[in-house]
Amino acid sequence: MTYAVRYYTKTGHTKKLADAIAKELGVESLPISTPVSEKVDILFLGNSYYAFDIDPEVRSFIGSLDKEKVGKIVNFGTAAMMKSTVKKVKAEADKKGIPTDEKEFHCKGEFKAFNKGRPNEDDIRDALQFIRQFM
Repeated sequence: MTYAVRYYTKTGHTKKLADAIAKELGVESLPISTPVSEKVDILFLGNSYYAFDIDPEVRSFIGSLDKEKVGKIVNFGTAAMMKSTVKKVKAEADKKGIPTDEKEFHCKGEFKAFNKGRPNEDDIRDALQFIRQFM
């Protein structure tokens, strides 16, 4: 299996998860400004809710993907209050004909006075446990 890890973050919290996931997979975590140029079986895509939606940059990144190069997207991310972004990611990936796994990893992210210290070591451990099912 081949993997790539891409992420979008404004706070650095999703990058924390992306870096840990990439290390476990033996690949580099890269921001979504770096295209997926190699063929991968699974693209682990990190993102979050911003103003009740995925960021337009995430939408644009998914729109730039080549279905011949990406076998499947597995979503992960952090957010202070909202939960899953998988439906939003799937809606965009469906337009490109790229499947999105129904399973995703999501944890709380710190925002102002909410969720201090998140993602924490337990969140990272849980993220790694989650991705091992795809290895």
